[in-house]
Amino acid sequence: MKAAYYYGIGDMRLEETPVPDIAEDELLLRVRAAAVCGTDLRILKAGHFKIPEGSRRVLGHETAGEVVKVGSSVTGFDVGDRGAALPNVGCGHCRWCLKGLNQLCPDYEALGISYDGGFQEYMRVPGRAIQRGNIIKIPASLSYVEAALLEPFSCAYNASESLRTAPGDTVLIVGTGPIGACHVMISRVAGASRIIVAGRTDARLELSLHFGADFTVNTSRTDLGQAVMELTDGVGADVIITACSVPEVQAQALELAARGGRVNFFGGLPRGQEIVPLNTNLIHYKELQVGATTGSSVLDFHQSMRIVASGKLRLADLATGLFRLDQIHQAFDYAAGRQGMKAVVVMDD
Repeated sequence: MKAAYYYGIGDMRLEETPVPDIAEDELLLRVRAAAVCGTDLRILKAGHFKIPEGSRRVLGHETAGEVVKVGSSVTGFDVGDRGAALPNVGCGHCRWCLKGLNQLCPDYEALGISYDGGFQEYMRVPGRAIQRGNIIKIPASLSYVEAALLEPFSCAYNASESLRTAPGDTVLIVGTGPIGACHVMISRVAGASRIIVAGRTDARLELSLHFGADFTVNTSRTDLGQAVMELTDGVGADVIITACSVPEVQAQALELAARGGRVNFFGGLPRGQEIVPLNTNLIHYKELQVGATTGSSVLDFHQSMRIVASGKLRLADLATGLFRLDQIHQAFDYAAGRQGMKAVVVMDD
């Protein structure tokens, strides 16, 4: 079979390798679709602490496929089942795992990072991932591409739940990438009355309208603060999501939030830029609720799957670039180019 192995910074090679053997508590998944995430791009550019120097790893944590082999001790799965992978595998016994917050487990492992992921034709699913519920069966109404895209969507769902986005809310999303588009879609499903998307790329701002945004602001030409206040009659946004890695945007979010507003610092910041001066008087006197979310839980993933399967949104439209596995480098280049949305590697029959 073919697999795209990451060997180190800037070094990813497509190689022929044997189909993985599985233990009695494992599954073998024939990968059908695997999407390129910003995390994959960062690993290729700068490495990852869970991939030791001198080792190799198959990246790809947004993955869906077909079960083709079942270990003798595995229950609940049969050959032919279709499954989507939730990457962060909790330890199962820490206080966060016991609360169902596997994404906060301090001893987590991850498909596509700690374990070989989806940029290969067949993926071994470790027993720990099966036991923790990280392989979720795909309903018949969803394609493999949609199932692969459920992971980023579930992260946006987690944020929306924490923000309690509700009918009547004005939502401001700063960031026009695939995650920003997921925030647009889940905000629309939640009933937001007005969705404003801000960013610097015209092509992606245009796509945001397709996904359900009402207004867009190109911050390279227009002052964001002035635009938001004009669009909200000076009130500000009820919900603000910083779906980008810009420190200044986090500080500005407090200024643009309406009284009683909710802010989610969704995008992590680059190393060395983590300290952001915040005007805490704005939080105090406007009674803002400022927080953040990271990743998604198994429950978030299940809920997201139900939403997408209901047909209330078209998650497949997020896949603007489809590639074969032997085009893995082109897929990464497309994802880094920031013109379309998601690059998805789709396996041939």
